[in-house]
Amino acid sequence: MNLEERAPSLATVLREWGRIGCIGFGGPPAHIRLLRQLCVERRKWIGATEFEDAIAACNLLPGPASTQLAIYCASRVRGRLGALVGGAAFIVPGLVVILALAALFLETNPPQWILAAGAGAGAAVAAVALQAGVSLVPASWQRRRSGLRWAIYAAAGAIAAATIGAWLVLVLLACGGIELFLEAKLTKNGAHAAGIPLLGSLPLGAPAIALGGLAALCWVALKVGALSYGGGFVIIPLMQADAVSGYHWMSDAQFLNAVALGQVTPGPVVQTVAVIGYAVAGIPGGILASLVAFSPSFVFILVGAERFDRLRGNAAARAFLDGAGPAAIGAILGSAVPLAMALTQVWQFVVLAAAIVLLLIARRGVVTTLLAAAAAGVVCVLAGLPLPR
Repeated sequence: MNLEERAPSLATVLREWGRIGCIGFGGPPAHIRLLRQLCVERRKWIGATEFEDAIAACNLLPGPASTQLAIYCASRVRGRLGALVGGAAFIVPGLVVILALAALFLETNPPQWILAAGAGAGAAVAAVALQAGVSLVPASWQRRRSGLRWAIYAAAGAIAAATIGAWLVLVLLACGGIELFLEAKLTKNGAHAAGIPLLGSLPLGAPAIALGGLAALCWVALKVGALSYGGGFVIIPLMQADAVSGYHWMSDAQFLNAVALGQVTPGPVVQTVAVIGYAVAGIPGGILASLVAFSPSFVFILVGAERFDRLRGNAAARAFLDGAGPAAIGAILGSAVPLAMALTQVWQFVVLAAAIVLLLIARRGVVTTLLAAAAAGVVCVLAGLPLPR
């Protein structure tokens, strides 16, 4: 192993993590694959076992797991400064692209074909949520402690996402808390239950009602970045409740566009919050929302990376995830309900049905499906069908 492999320069970290940030289409699976190719297979900066352990530890943390993995890998090869540089390089390319697209889709009078493409892609978003949830079921079911409790947690998450999106995180935390209680009871030692930071025990609704403007945007972004257990789609109902119903920053159609943009650009679904920020305060609002949303991930890694071994082996952490994990999967599936209910035109439901077939039966990729849906939207509107109201 040569010197560069043991201690790459910050310029190398900037270049390599920036490359992944530019080509990381396809969500967490693509990000993990690219990071493994770079750090384990090609440069051999990190051992295969340590890399798998890091994946497991990141999945135990709230927030976008693949982003946290990118920050951890950069920290592992170049220290805390490397974590900051690598994490920023991983995030910024997607942020630039999504803000540019937000400016195009959310301008005051966008061209009709832009509105049509957004309506088509937005129609397929509920199908993407279904596909994301279904893909997580097998692994979670294999790790279950109790099939009955797994089903109850998943149902609770689905119902909460479909009905009370703004309070969804409390349901996830409650499900995790039940498993923590059972673990403590089983071991007759509740002391290690205190090792799980229940950030979501903070009241979610009252501060959001009291705040306004940029303070409200920061609060929403903080919830998105710090409380997204189980994957980015978990926080879609929360964002929809705040951005559309709570603060009226966006219409339902614009929110669907925001989620679609978060899927077709490189980077995690959490980048969707940048589009919400743009709707509130333009480019500065988008940058602010992204900074706030990703800050918890940097804090978790910079403060806790040295404790990853203990986190992965922590019985309380695993017990919490045994409850919150199935609830999060249910929430991802349940998020399809409000996303589908936001559609207003018959042709959009046809596009949604076609997207479900492409994703769940034909096994096509998310980006390909959303681009096809966008094209279908343009064709439908050019044929004389109405745009969403």
